[in-house]
Amino acid sequence: MRIVIVGGSKFGIATAEQMIEHGHEVVLVDKDRDRLERLSEQLDCGLIEGDGSSPSVLREAFRDKSDVLIALTNASDDNILTALVARSVGFGRVIPQIISPELLEVCSELELNDTITPHATVAKSLCRALEEDTEVTEDLNLTGALRLKRVEVPDTLDGKTLADLETPKEARAVAIIDGDTESLADSQATLRAGMHILFAVDCNKVKALESCFEL
Repeated sequence: MRIVIVGGSKFGIATAEQMIEHGHEVVLVDKDRDRLERLSEQLDCGLIEGDGSSPSVLREAFRDKSDVLIALTNASDDNILTALVARSVGFGRVIPQIISPELLEVCSELELNDTITPHATVAKSLCRALEEDTEVTEDLNLTGALRLKRVEVPDTLDGKTLADLETPKEARAVAIIDGDTESLADSQATLRAGMHILFAVDCNKVKALESCFEL
C-alpha cells in the first residue's frame, strides 16, 4: 500500500516508521526543509517539502486512487483542509488527525468518516483497563508500539515503592489499583501484595515487564 503522511510531527514520524516496517511505501510531506533533511537519514521513504494542504503539493505526492493520505499535523483544522484537498485530488482514502473534539462534528458534516482521535483513544483505553477486574493487555491504537498491561504485585515486592522496581525504561506506570481504589501512579507509592499496577509499555518489552513481577 502507498501511504502519504502529511506532517513531520512525532506522531507522523512514528507512524511513518511503523508503516515502513510493515512493508508499505511511504511519502512524508512537511513544510520544514531542515526537518526533512534530518529525517532523510532516519526514514527510508519519499520526502516532499511543501504545504500539505496545497493542491499542487498533493498532486506531486499522488500516484493513483489506491493511495491513502493521513494528515498528522498538530492542527486539526489544517488536517481537515488537507483531507478535503486530498479527496479532491483523487486519494482513495483520507484520514485526518483530530485533536479538538468540537471539530469531530465538522468532520461528520464533511463526510470525513475516517479520523484519528489520539487523546480520546488513550482516555477510553485507560478507562477500560482501570475498570477491568481481570488482567488485561490492550492496544492503545496509536502507533501500534504501545500497550497497556495490568500486573499484580507479588508477595516478594510487598513494601517496595514504584521507584524501587527495575522495570524496562520503555514501561511507564500509569495507575495503581488497590481493590476499589484507583489512583494515578506515584513513584513513591508503597506497594502491597495483591494490588495492581497499570503500565503503558512498548509491545516488544511486555515479557521483560512481566519478568519483573515473576509472571
